[in-house]
Amino acid sequence: MRSKSGSDGARARLTEGAIGPMLVRLTIPMIFGIVSMALYNIVDTFFVGRLGKEQLAALAFTFPVVMVVQSISHGIGMGTSAVVSRALGARNKEAVRRYATDSLVLGLLIVGICAVAGLLTIEPLFRLLGAGDEILPYIDEYMSIWYFGVIFVVVPMIGNNSIRATGDTKTPGTIMVIGALVNAVFDPLLIFGLGPFPALGITGAAVATLIGRSTTFTVALYVLAVRERLIAFELPSLKQVLHSWKEILHIGVPNAATKMIVPLGAGVVTRIISSYGPLAVAGYGVATRIEFFALAPINALSSIVGPFIGQNIGAGLSGRVKEGFRRSELFSGIIGGILFLVFLIAAPGIARIFNEDAQVYGVTTRYLRLVSCMYGLQGFYFIVVAGLNVLKKPLKAASLSLMQMFALIIPLGLLGSYFFGITGIFIGIALSYAVTGLTARGVLLSELKHYDD
Repeated sequence: MRSKSGSDGARARLTEGAIGPMLVRLTIPMIFGIVSMALYNIVDTFFVGRLGKEQLAALAFTFPVVMVVQSISHGIGMGTSAVVSRALGARNKEAVRRYATDSLVLGLLIVGICAVAGLLTIEPLFRLLGAGDEILPYIDEYMSIWYFGVIFVVVPMIGNNSIRATGDTKTPGTIMVIGALVNAVFDPLLIFGLGPFPALGITGAAVATLIGRSTTFTVALYVLAVRERLIAFELPSLKQVLHSWKEILHIGVPNAATKMIVPLGAGVVTRIISSYGPLAVAGYGVATRIEFFALAPINALSSIVGPFIGQNIGAGLSGRVKEGFRRSELFSGIIGGILFLVFLIAAPGIARIFNEDAQVYGVTTRYLRLVSCMYGLQGFYFIVVAGLNVLKKPLKAASLSLMQMFALIIPLGLLGSYFFGITGIFIGIALSYAVTGLTARGVLLSELKHYDD
């Protein structure tokens, strides 16, 4: 993992070797990293659920908004990964450092503006999402702290994409695990006031997250600047910076829009479910966090598909790109099938871990059993979107996400709610996963015809 010269970060690593074992080797460390990121939500949900149903519902309401900010960071990170991996494949070391550096500055500027806007609009925004007077004070407690720590979310997410683009997935995975462990330690201490720590309630969950994220911020910055030497300290010209931003945003804007579609749509779904009461929202919030955790292996694979494709496209090895997609499709199908069987049997027991209220864990169980049957196809959609971005087809990737959320999930959710209640909403989500996964596969096969073996 560590280079002798400290400059291995500017060397392509993914253009040689057996594809299947390479993808497995790259994915395993990222599974731990993605799982650790999911643990932020799972651990927060577990401990906040012990405070009460209102606090748990408040946390569920914050999820779409938190995901919007993270989606912006992720979009810039994906744009960075795409341009850095291509530059590595072309062996352009100076471009690698310029892109890695300028992406961090860009991310801080954009997300900083979002944080200020968020702090000024907490109450009207969450009222729009359906939060009532009994929930809003808890939301305000949590988000007031979370927005102030947004810088600690941005740098690790974008920086880890630069590191991952080099073919090193162990370091980003380790960084993510460290942050999650720190959050897990501080959550009970600050929420319940154990030992010398004050009992802060739901505010404690936000502070613990902030401490965990600041840890990953420090480690990621050290790795980027000192170990991999991916940060350029020379003052660039405005022309250089604008060129970097243009290249990154060409991929990053559609990708950020793609990622934001999910939380924006989740906000609409939350609004629909809020008509069934705050306990239904709490159950849905628990289910989506469990889902994010369960899909960690497929998310991990999608996070390394981009660097793999970018380096091989940059090196002109289109045959390896096609084989990489074939292996990824098989992997997604197997994992999706396993998850469906697990939730079919164990969903009630898993749901009760987070809250004993019959309505809360009933909604969670129903969601997991109905929606998980389509996780394999949803996973392949993740993989195709990551690949299309690196193939410089970000608008096609964004179109798939727009289709899933606004042409499928929301309309089918409204129809399902009208005819079958909350169960109909979840059936609509499952159907949307299926249609989008199959459509994504067709789009990918059409796109790959343009590349010769």
